[in-house]
Amino acid sequence: MIDINLIREKPESVKKGILSKGYGADLVDEVIRLDSNRRGLIVEIEGLRAERNKFAKSKNIEEGKRIKAELQTKEPALRLVEEEFEVAFGQIPNLPLDSAPEGESEKENVEIRKWGEIRNFEFEPQDHFEIARTLDLVDFEAGAKVSGSQFYYLKGDMVRLEFALMQFGMELLAEKGYILMATPDLAKSRYYLGTGYQPKGEEAQIYEIADQDLGLIATAEVTMAGYHADEVIPKKRLPLKYAAVSHCFRQEAGAYGKYSKGLYRVHQFTKLEMFIYCTPDESPKMHEEILGIEEEIMQKLNLPYRVLEMCAGDLGAIAAKKYDIDAWMPGRNEYGEVTSTSNTTDYQARNLNIRFRDGDHNEYVHMLNGTAIVGSRVPIAILENYQNEDGSVTVPEALRKWMGKNVIK
Repeated sequence: MIDINLIREKPESVKKGILSKGYGADLVDEVIRLDSNRRGLIVEIEGLRAERNKFAKSKNIEEGKRIKAELQTKEPALRLVEEEFEVAFGQIPNLPLDSAPEGESEKENVEIRKWGEIRNFEFEPQDHFEIARTLDLVDFEAGAKVSGSQFYYLKGDMVRLEFALMQFGMELLAEKGYILMATPDLAKSRYYLGTGYQPKGEEAQIYEIADQDLGLIATAEVTMAGYHADEVIPKKRLPLKYAAVSHCFRQEAGAYGKYSKGLYRVHQFTKLEMFIYCTPDESPKMHEEILGIEEEIMQKLNLPYRVLEMCAGDLGAIAAKKYDIDAWMPGRNEYGEVTSTSNTTDYQARNLNIRFRDGDHNEYVHMLNGTAIVGSRVPIAILENYQNEDGSVTVPEALRKWMGKNVIK
C-alpha cells in the first residue's frame, strides 16, 4: 500500500500517478471519502467512550444507557466503513517513479540497449520445442497426462542443464555477497496478497490450497518478502541481499497466446531470485545493481539480449520502476522475456510491516526483486542459440564444469 498521508495531502498527485498506470482517479476520491468517514467515526466513538467512563463514575444510569445505545450503532458502522476503506485503499497501486517512461502499454516500453551478436545460421534453425523433442529432453505429453496442459517432465541432459544453470547463478551471486536461500514453496495469503499476487480474476496466478490459508508461490519474491515481515531491521544491517531458489507455480490465466507452446508459458518451473531490502536512498542504486547482474549472467552465457524499461502503463500494480531483459530466440526470430527486475519502493514493506531503525525513529524499507535464472525460459535461449546442424546443442562454456560435457546430443 502507499502512504495514506499522500492521498490526504496530495490527492491530485496520486491521481496523476495512478492514471498513468491505467487506474481511475475516482478510486482516490472514494478512498478520501471513506477515510474521512472512518476518522470521523473514530473521533465520535472515542468521545463516547470517554463520556461513558465519566458517567460510570458518577453513576448516571440514564446517560450511561444513552451512550451505550449510541456505541452499539456507531461501532458496527465503523467496522463496516473500515472494511470498505481497506478494500478501496488496497486497490490503489504503487505510484511510478518520476524516471519511469510515460506510456499506456507494452508497445511504449523503451529499449535501453542491446548486447551480443545475433547468429547467422547456415541451416534452418529449429525452435526449442522441436529440439527438445528430437533429443528427448522434455516430455510434454506425459506432463499433460499426469498433471494437465502446460506441465512437463525434464529428462536426461535437460535436468543437468537446469541444475547447471542454478549452480552457475548461485556461485556468481554468492561471490557478490548475496545470501543463498531455499524457500518454502507454499505461503500464507498475507504474503502472496501483500506482494501483489492474486488468486482470482484476470490477473490470477496463485494456486490456492483448498480449506487452508496457503497458496503455491508464483516466485520466491513472496517468501523472501515475508522473511522479515513485522520486523524492525537495524539500519547498519542494510542492504540485505538474498539469492533464493524455489519452485514457482503460476496459473497463467488468459496467457495462452502465440508462444504458449513449449516451455515459454508453463505452470511450474525452478527459479533463482534476487531480493534486496534497503533504505529509500539506496534503492535506485540497488535496482541498477540487480539489472547489472542479470546482464552479466546473459553475457557469461553469451546470449544476445536487449534491455527494456517498462512504461508507466505496463508497470503493474506493485512496481514503481521495472526493467525486462529479453533474450534473442531464433525459433521465433525475435526477442522473448527471460528476466525482469522491479523496485517496489516501500509498497510491499507497508503491506508486510517491514521497517528499519534510523536514529530515534522507524522508516519503511524499500524492497527490490529480480530474476537471476528462470529454469524454463533461459534453456529456451540456450537450446535455440547453441543448436547445431546435426541436431546437437553446444553447452555454453560457463556451464560445462557442472554439465560434465560440451555437447548435448
